[in-house]
Amino acid sequence: MTGRAKRGRLTRSADFERVYRQGRSHGNRYLVLYAFPRTGEGEARLGVSVSRKVGGAVDRNRVKRLLREAVAASQQPIPEGHDLVVVARPDARELAEREGLAGVQGALTELLEKHAGSDKS
Repeated sequence: MTGRAKRGRLTRSADFERVYRQGRSHGNRYLVLYAFPRTGEGEARLGVSVSRKVGGAVDRNRVKRLLREAVAASQQPIPEGHDLVVVARPDARELAEREGLAGVQGALTELLEKHAGSDKS
């Protein structure tokens, strides 16, 4: 993994808290997406949260990896200057096992489209 891959990630718990408290959320059976527009424009940042309810360490890391890959491959761009946190629900593990990247990408795209639609209204 190059140093470039780490850029664009939320890492501090204070950043996660701000997105949870002040951001807007959209959810489906597998994921919850929290989005918060930062005042200073800049690169979009992504945080991924996968709790132990999803499964053991191997399962959680697989879901996290698939989520990051799905965001990178997404046709729906993340708006500049936004912080996003994607929270995996327990059913996300089953989706990852059954459908792999395509399934995770479909669930994430659904939420990104909901978010994009809510910004316009």
